[in-house]
Amino acid sequence: MVENTKHALSIQALQKSYGQIEVLKDINVTMDPHEFLVLVGPSGCGKSTLLNCIAGLEETTAGTLMIGGREVTALPPRERDIAMVFQSYALYPTMTVGENIAFGMKIRKQDKASIAAKVDEVAKLLQIESLLDRRPGQLSGGQRQRVAMGRALVRDPELFLFDEPLSNLDAKLRVEMRAEIKRLHETTGASIVYVTHDQIEAMTLATKIVVLKDGFVQQVGTPAEIYHSPANTFVADFMGSPPMNLVPATVIGKNSIQLGDGQELTGVTIPETATGEITLGVRPENFAIGSDIEVQVTSSENTGSDTYLSFEIAETKLTARLPWSFAQTGTVGLSVDKAQLRYFDRQSGQAL
Repeated sequence: MVENTKHALSIQALQKSYGQIEVLKDINVTMDPHEFLVLVGPSGCGKSTLLNCIAGLEETTAGTLMIGGREVTALPPRERDIAMVFQSYALYPTMTVGENIAFGMKIRKQDKASIAAKVDEVAKLLQIESLLDRRPGQLSGGQRQRVAMGRALVRDPELFLFDEPLSNLDAKLRVEMRAEIKRLHETTGASIVYVTHDQIEAMTLATKIVVLKDGFVQQVGTPAEIYHSPANTFVADFMGSPPMNLVPATVIGKNSIQLGDGQELTGVTIPETATGEITLGVRPENFAIGSDIEVQVTSSENTGSDTYLSFEIAETKLTARLPWSFAQTGTVGLSVDKAQLRYFDRQSGQAL
């Protein structure tokens, strides 16, 4: 493993173009040893391309890449000390599970005793000891994913790269495997870079998140920073389920805001940079039954533990999450947790 004085990964001014098309634009990201870094964003944002650049499967157009304090920008994948877990598992169908896991070690001509000991260790860690003599065709999707992870784990590389590894699994299995990957990270202390379009995966697995859009880094931070203090309205809208409500509003006093429908919200702490027309951000869980504003409920959805109320302010659809079964319709009074309000520039969308 890397020393604490070195970054597990350092990306500086990285660019990637295909002809005239810029896919990645001035990417700057660092991660420390043992971190779980998640690259997240909508389809086409550049996250898989960035992972492929880290792996050496794609050449960069500009910038530098360092893994474990060693520059690898021009090195082929086999010399980067990485292990990759693919979306498609990429297992050899004619080999047993044990042979698939051991394959990389055999290629590197390690002795049989070391290989057997490492395969047993990894199989126990992944709870697949009973599957070692089976072939991939006899396994479920979740079991195949465990084997693919096992093949990476025996390598003990500087960096693990995961490319949307759970996207082929059904919803229940995805939740189980998510917990498995989190447990593996906590157990092994591995340095992991993980690509997903699923923001819940990002929030639950990451120690650090990189949000990408159109080839640009929108924000880098811990899950809590990304969720509670989004850098702009894109991050606010993308991270969270349901996403942050974004309400047109106008600053009318030192501690007073007028919402787009004319209602006033008083007693708020407004940043000095927030003046005139702004966008107000409020998470669904930061509403409660109260008297700050009155809204007309358009629909309600009871999920058992929560009720989601839908309503509109100035033709903007909003959601409130109430932590109990709440059946009232029509006009409802809501309070707002004013300490949790976020303020954004109306034009640029940047946080104020």
